Amino acid sequence: MSDASRTAYLFPGQGSQSVGMGLDLYDRYPSARETFDEADASLGFPLSHLCFEGPEAELTRTDNVQPAILVTSIACLRAVHQSSDRTLPPACFFAGHSLGEYSALVAANALSLSDAVSLVRERGRLMYEAGEKKQGSMLAIIGLERAAVETVCQMSGTEVSNMNCPGQIVISGAVDALYEAGSLAKTKGARRLIPLKVSGAFHSSLMEPIIDEFSEVISNVTFHPPQIPVVANVTARPLTNVDSIRQELVSQLRHCIQWQPSIEYMAQNGVSVFYEIGPGRVLSSLVRRIDPGLQTFNVSDFESISELGNLANYS
Repeated sequence: MSDASRTAYLFPGQGSQSVGMGLDLYDRYPSARETFDEADASLGFPLSHLCFEGPEAELTRTDNVQPAILVTSIACLRAVHQSSDRTLPPACFFAGHSLGEYSALVAANALSLSDAVSLVRERGRLMYEAGEKKQGSMLAIIGLERAAVETVCQMSGTEVSNMNCPGQIVISGAVDALYEAGSLAKTKGARRLIPLKVSGAFHSSLMEPIIDEFSEVISNVTFHPPQIPVVANVTARPLTNVDSIRQELVSQLRHCIQWQPSIEYMAQNGVSVFYEIGPGRVLSSLVRRIDPGLQTFNVSDFESISELGNLANYS
């Protein structure tokens, strides 16, 4: 089996950010510098400064953090391609968690970086507005099977919004409904409840008020067929044409992120090595929980790129 047939690239979503992300890449790799500069020019303000210097409260604002994570992820990808060693094997699939799906589309040359950062900034703005109109949030439930979580949702009026890995399911809903859901989950044996630091009930019907406006935004963006198949969040199957991309990005706003089924699909199709490209290590952890036999690597900074180079030289 070739490297490409057993390798996939993964791109992180909101929550993976940290002040200082991408700075060492910007300083060391011209391709990363150009990536941040292009994003700054496209948005008309220095997003790079927010990534490198914060303040954290400003960086984590929904409309800022989404383009910030995207541009950092693409800078990581371009930096590793520019590194002197051939440290990253080609991939047969790309996938991204929620926001990360946009990074995957940029990596697959289905969407330009400049269009992508503008698009996700608008996405973040609309998601924040939806949260202001119908206040809600998200709650990770640890230690319950899907059937039990679905029962909790039915009883509390909440919705399953992320199927992350075995024993880790995220639900979305109104704040009072989430409180009730948490109490119900504890009675059913949940080991832990983790409130997410988000501004709304993402990937649920509470995002419905922004669907029409976001659909209009999407209709004015140029997409191309992906050069590498991108496994969709909603269907856990590859996006192969422009129409399916447009439909996915709109549908993703209000439907559950099928992350575990996406990883399982790629594994069933021969992938055994996953590279998480971008800030944080959340996805690598989820992959290992989905299947401990899968191999994961992280590409987030100069040090991790160097480690990949050492591994390539050693092998």
